[in-house]
Amino acid sequence: MTGAEAVRQAAARLAAAGIEGAARDARWLLAHALGLDPAAVAARLGEPLAPEAAAAFEAAVAARAARQPVSQITGRREFWGRTFRVTPDVLDPRPETETLVALALSEPFATVLDLGTGSGCLLVTLLAERPDATGLGTDVSAAALAVARANAAAQGLARRARFVLADWFEGVSGRFDLIVSNPPYIAAAEIAGLAPEVRDWEPHGALTDGGDGLSAYRAIAAGAAQRLGPGGRLIVETGAGQADRVAGIFRQAGLARVAVHPDMDGRPRAVSARAA
Repeated sequence: MTGAEAVRQAAARLAAAGIEGAARDARWLLAHALGLDPAAVAARLGEPLAPEAAAAFEAAVAARAARQPVSQITGRREFWGRTFRVTPDVLDPRPETETLVALALSEPFATVLDLGTGSGCLLVTLLAERPDATGLGTDVSAAALAVARANAAAQGLARRARFVLADWFEGVSGRFDLIVSNPPYIAAAEIAGLAPEVRDWEPHGALTDGGDGLSAYRAIAAGAAQRLGPGGRLIVETGAGQADRVAGIFRQAGLARVAVHPDMDGRPRAVSARAA
């Protein structure tokens, strides 16, 4: 069987499983099985698949048909032009989270704190873009921190990025020019309606607070003033319909210059504030 034939069969199987973009996913999974960049797989589609590649491709397609995300199957995800390791212990870095990166990079900073760092995609990206900066990432998951450390090391940032097991500001000392966070913001009542790739495969602790989806913002707002340096900025990602409520939480906590920012699709996505 050639690569093209395998992709056609896999695409039909994935489409039957209800997966949008089935043909695209099939090509990506074949590239993974062949150890190629997805952009290079087209040149190999006419070649017969070796037995080991065919077996790897079948395993990958079976996992995708079970709605496991492509990033978890391949173990990688692109974010802000860099490749990040991804496992079931961390959220899959998403394009909309790049909104936080763009906002953060719009002004200088020398120190950054990433609360709930997960894969470390925010902290690692910001430090990679600011060669003189240092940063700290916190998370309540030791498994997630292991992924974040690996991503920092892969980008040559092991000396500038530190990671600690902590619940928000717990155990964090000092002040920072910038605090960023993509916290768990999905309300518990909304979990059942999520896509299977999210609901069944991503860590629930990184998706939801188990309540109204706003408790993380309350905790961040309560501790931010004590950890922001003079003129320091706080930037967080928010979910659908949350931006105005999060902005209100920040104002009630005494934070200044609170603003809502859209993502690339024009939807309210991030809220920023400064130390009063």
